[in-house]
Amino acid sequence: MKLAFLGLGVMGFPMAGHLARAGHDVTVYNRNAAKAQQWVATHGGRSAATPSAAAKDAQIVMMCVGNDNDVRAVANGADGALAGMSAGSTLVDHTTASAEVAREIFDAAKSRRPHNAAPTADAAAIRLSHPV
Repeated sequence: MKLAFLGLGVMGFPMAGHLARAGHDVTVYNRNAAKAQQWVATHGGRSAATPSAAAKDAQIVMMCVGNDNDVRAVANGADGALAGMSAGSTLVDHTTASAEVAREIFDAAKSRRPHNAAPTADAAAIRLSHPV
């Protein structure tokens, strides 16, 4: 399966590594590019310069970043994960973040759906790792 993993901190680095060892095709992004290169040297796979580039063509995009503002920065904007995600892909946020930011990201993903598309044709489906 083609995966993207955004955020290679204390939790994200080994989580992404487990996915690579399980045989998945993993592309990583980290704000500190040297950390992403270290991950590639350790686990293989690829690194990307932006969350959007990492998310391109990934079936599942996973985030594990520091806080609400980090979630917003990595998910939104022209270089954010949502901009690179394809129809039918899934965003999984492992961040210990607020329900408020989870709702914001869900709404941002829903707004990417074309106005004439059926509700099942969302540009990005969001599966929350915690209840909202």
